[in-house]
Amino acid sequence: MLEDGAAAIDMESWVCPLPLRDAPNIVMGHGGGGAMSGELIEHLFLPAFGPAAEAGMGDSAVVSIGGARLAFTTDSFVVKPLRFPGGSIGELAINGTVNDLAMSGARPIVLATAFILEEGTPLAEIAGIASAMGTAALGAGVKLVTGDTKVVDAGHGDGIFVNTSGIGLIDAGIDIRPQRARPGDVVIVSGEIGMHGVAVLSCREGLEFVTSVCSDTAPLHGLVAAMLGTGADVHVLRDPTRGGMAAALNEIARAAGVGVTLDERMIPIPQPVRDACGLLGLDPMYVANEGKLVAFVPAADADRVLEAMRGHPLGVRAEAVGVCVSDHPGMVVARTALGGTRVVDLPAGEQLPRIC
Repeated sequence: MLEDGAAAIDMESWVCPLPLRDAPNIVMGHGGGGAMSGELIEHLFLPAFGPAAEAGMGDSAVVSIGGARLAFTTDSFVVKPLRFPGGSIGELAINGTVNDLAMSGARPIVLATAFILEEGTPLAEIAGIASAMGTAALGAGVKLVTGDTKVVDAGHGDGIFVNTSGIGLIDAGIDIRPQRARPGDVVIVSGEIGMHGVAVLSCREGLEFVTSVCSDTAPLHGLVAAMLGTGADVHVLRDPTRGGMAAALNEIARAAGVGVTLDERMIPIPQPVRDACGLLGLDPMYVANEGKLVAFVPAADADRVLEAMRGHPLGVRAEAVGVCVSDHPGMVVARTALGGTRVVDLPAGEQLPRIC
């Protein structure tokens, strides 16, 4: 019952933080890299594509052409705001695509880029983003070789959306994919997690944190090369972007039919990220990263891989955070600092929309 003079409640405008899984229309959670994204691919895109679709449909595909093994990937970037502490949509577009190739063990060679621009966007803004992309590509040692530009009506975009595609070369003897995770593998993370998601969130209207957090966006192929240079048989690599470490580890566990047990005390989480997540009720395990990787390596190789990672600027804070087990296949569990255990499940949607 409404009191006299009270405004009627418009429940149609309410947004559920975890949208209903049987929603008949696209909701934000479908783009979060979690369970809803997986269902969209499995139950809509793959059946619609039919025999034309390759079964894997992962972040990058490995194909053989003329005796060469190539990695191919494509990604789209819709981050809001366009600029944030530590970077912009321009660096994300280059580094994110380079990293998808690197997670297959590939050496990134060339990228293509496409822009979807909203009518009315200042040319100076576009030029700044394009310059950031050029600088990032130069730093990553890749060439921008082709692209496309489209413009949409004012009010039908969000300034700038960017798509990038990339091709890399994979050396003989390298076989890195989620299905290769094995019981006994050591799980390694390359550094502090949660920085990108918190950096983007800190720029959004009405949110300010006492301490600043910068995005960790960076190209990871040099770090991967250092790891492979040890001669270790690296089984799995994954950059934990949308859905954070939780999504990445769950996808690996399910793909390989293994379990993962983590030690929460060993997971490197910077204090500003802990503080921000505590304030907002977020779990750092689910917050996006743009310059970190998760690796599964045989126990016999773990020490030398860790040493090589810590000798690289992007792996100084690398830590062994867990093990791959035969128990609870397809599930990730974490031992807490209090001695208990908790399930680290695949997120349904996403805690933080539009972060990459």
